[in-house]
Amino acid sequence: MTRKLSLTVDGKDGRNVAVYLHKGDLPDSVTFSGPIAVDSETMGLSLIRDPLCLVQLSDGGHEAHLVQLDRASYDAPNLKRVLSDPNVLKLFHFARFDVAMFMRDLSVITTPIYCTKIASKLVRTYTDRHGLKDLTKEVLGRDISKDQQSSDWGAAELSDAQLAYAASDVLHLHQLKERLDAMLFREGRVEVAQSCFDFLPTRAALDLAGWEETDIFAHS
Repeated sequence: MTRKLSLTVDGKDGRNVAVYLHKGDLPDSVTFSGPIAVDSETMGLSLIRDPLCLVQLSDGGHEAHLVQLDRASYDAPNLKRVLSDPNVLKLFHFARFDVAMFMRDLSVITTPIYCTKIASKLVRTYTDRHGLKDLTKEVLGRDISKDQQSSDWGAAELSDAQLAYAASDVLHLHQLKERLDAMLFREGRVEVAQSCFDFLPTRAALDLAGWEETDIFAHS
């Protein structure tokens, strides 16, 4: 079931974005062009305890697609196909968590990946503020709300405020990538960034296997 929502969500150029809520899976009719920005909402931040509830996607145009998952089955073949397509770049902010969730609940390995949080940490070494809100504010001059970040994403019916928040998290990642790419090139860190992105599925697998808080590369 798909529902087009009447929400006020500003896209990359300040214009409102059409937001679609899909129950269970992406419809066959939904297609994307180029890299896809991806985010997810869960019941919490524990990879052991908290289920995956919602996945958001946008190709940088004027639409955002939200998939409210059936947690009894996680049967979402179209969504899984998009997330695991080796020919489509997926843009995340803190990909490590989302990729682990997709690996655990959807049984897919998400590749290839670009993570704006990793890119930010590699080039914005003058600050320790690498959250999406701070990054978007400084790099793009746009202020996004995080008021609904800690809310009940497992509810059968999500509020308009929740859905607007969820959509907003994927509407600026394409522009952020463009700006961060320029900074990575300027600082000579393109290759190390790519190596970090390539390692993310392994990092997620280590998290799920019990090494979430352990740096296996550390001396001690």
